[in-house]
Amino acid sequence: MIGFTASRSTRRYRRAVSALLSATAVVAVAAGCSAGADAVATGGGTFQFVSPGGKTEIRYDPPASRGTIGTLSGPDLMHEGKTVSVDDFPGQVVVINLWGQWCGPCRAESPALEKVYAATKDQGVAFLGINVRDQQRDKAQDFVVDNKIEYPSIYDPSMRTLLALGGNFPTSVIPTTLILDRQHRVAAVYLRSLLAEDLQPVVEQLAKEKQ
Repeated sequence: MIGFTASRSTRRYRRAVSALLSATAVVAVAAGCSAGADAVATGGGTFQFVSPGGKTEIRYDPPASRGTIGTLSGPDLMHEGKTVSVDDFPGQVVVINLWGQWCGPCRAESPALEKVYAATKDQGVAFLGINVRDQQRDKAQDFVVDNKIEYPSIYDPSMRTLLALGGNFPTSVIPTTLILDRQHRVAAVYLRSLLAEDLQPVVEQLAKEKQ
């Protein structure tokens, strides 16, 4: 009898674990390319970026409600030995896009991002990519060349540049796009793949704001 009870308990345990793993997989797929992007390892442990209420689009208005980020900089993906930073774009609207060449939605939105960049760069708009979790730099570089991406990206396989966000702004999936106003305050966050028609009106509106 004891042996039978133990066996039945084991079967119940295995079914419970299987159901939990299946549910976790569904959540990860629904969230985007990577549910693992919501935790960044630091020297003292991890901190979490959380999407409030499960939203995929967050706007910070009026401008007085917008928060600033810390110094965000890192190695230029395409030019070894060079550093690229948000501070390289003073007085400009900055679109920050977290991406990886391994990420299907990132590949899907790449033409839209390049289209909006080309359409708005003369309005005082800069784009800055952050390439994450690509351990092979050459693959990420090939993606940039093959997709004719003209704006720079930071090469950050460990995602340590996200420390500059200070845990105040969500980046819970890849791709994530943050839009900074001309004072480099966070005006919008998108936790999903974007179309040009999603992004361009917001960018152009921010470009018209006074500093």
